[in-house]
Amino acid sequence: MSVTSEDISRVLKAVPTELLIGGTWVAGEDTLDVEDPSTGEVLTAVADASPEQGITALDAAVAASDSWKQTDPRERGEILRRAFTLITERAEDIALLMTLEMGKPLSESRAEVTYGAEFFRWFSEEAVRIAGRYAVAPSGGTRLLTMKQPVGPVYAITPWNFPLAMGTRKLGPALAAGCTVVIKPAAQTPLTTLALAGILIEAGLPDGVLNVLTTSSSGDVSSPIIADPRLRKLTFTGSTEVGRRLIEQSAQQVLKTSMELGGNAPFLVFADADLDKAVDGAMLAKMRNIGEACTAANRFLVHDSVADEFASRLAERMGAMTIGRGVEDGVQVGPLIDTAAVDKVTELVTDAVDAGAEVLTGGSAIDGAGYFYRPTVLGGVHPSARVNSEEIFGPVAPIISFSNDEEGIALANDTEFGLVAYAFTESLTRALTVAERLETGMVGINQGIVSNPAAPFGGVKASGLGREGGPEGIEEYLETKYVGIRL
Repeated sequence: MSVTSEDISRVLKAVPTELLIGGTWVAGEDTLDVEDPSTGEVLTAVADASPEQGITALDAAVAASDSWKQTDPRERGEILRRAFTLITERAEDIALLMTLEMGKPLSESRAEVTYGAEFFRWFSEEAVRIAGRYAVAPSGGTRLLTMKQPVGPVYAITPWNFPLAMGTRKLGPALAAGCTVVIKPAAQTPLTTLALAGILIEAGLPDGVLNVLTTSSSGDVSSPIIADPRLRKLTFTGSTEVGRRLIEQSAQQVLKTSMELGGNAPFLVFADADLDKAVDGAMLAKMRNIGEACTAANRFLVHDSVADEFASRLAERMGAMTIGRGVEDGVQVGPLIDTAAVDKVTELVTDAVDAGAEVLTGGSAIDGAGYFYRPTVLGGVHPSARVNSEEIFGPVAPIISFSNDEEGIALANDTEFGLVAYAFTESLTRALTVAERLETGMVGINQGIVSNPAAPFGGVKASGLGREGGPEGIEEYLETKYVGIRL
């Protein structure tokens, strides 16, 4: 279905552009332009919040906290379920909105709507399954009652690469647990979060339970909120560099934190791998979201015996992809988010080539409007190249060969990051052995996507703290209280 200029205008006009504070849409002290990364043109402007408005939003969340945590779990769940239904009904408009502000092709935006909405359905069901336990003390006489309670007001900071799913993945469990929230979306992609807030209000969310801050001054607005003793939880998805700073700030108030940070995902192809599966998996793991995902395959570690064939087949597939504006029919690769992203990818590719890598396809940015970079495969990448240690966040696949399982696993673990890894093998024994030895929070065996709302998403080492999704996801927004009862 072709997108018309009328469709674009209608979708943009329907999005709130002010701050949501205490159930009221409020103008900012200034405005912030939101641009289309495929053209560089301004789509619209949203409110640019001040630090003072940030504290006002926290005031609203604190004021609504007691009544929300006392709301029946079933009612909290029903609000999320209604929001799930509304998102599903408006999937096409939400997908178009995401494509406009983030750049990904419409097919990928539609997939994100399905994935993101599912967090609301999943946590609508988890809201009524928050449970404690009752036990007899080993010495008798005393009963041990353990209960789960909402942690309190939450500050959620979301990134630009998955504008809907990163919001629902945090809001779903927080609201289900009985927490109120102040959410700050990325300055590049605030529109989807504002649209999501409107849907939650329509679904019956009480005033003040959710507050939205859009701002160009993230640090200035966030610091006073994080320093406020009334805040009890900080959740962030973004770079490890920023995550470290936020953890330092949160230590002053001893905040409960969950951090989904950077990745350097290895993609292991063993000698016995089915190369059809491996190449298909590589296309998903690398090119989903234009490579702008923390779960994107960052290093392709391929056994010597199949390295050349794998590289050739991957280069053929990536080189044939259609590049263009995401709203156009048939487009498979959209733009990167901004000029800085293109510059970073260009630097990494240049560094790898200077160190001896061979460009098998792509290898350069595209001149003209928008922030486009050609899908790129690099063969013979030297271990010293920066692409081996830095998160690429773009459509570049560096290939490094290994000669045996021990070497492959060692290369995979040779990073400060530990979010996800992928491994392709037809041996069950090898698959389980590799999965156990990889130092990551998630492993995909013979598949290029691991994200699932019913599973715990998160990493180890410098890739973060805590888990989002699955039964574990709601625990991040709950505290445990023990009550001893003497009979």
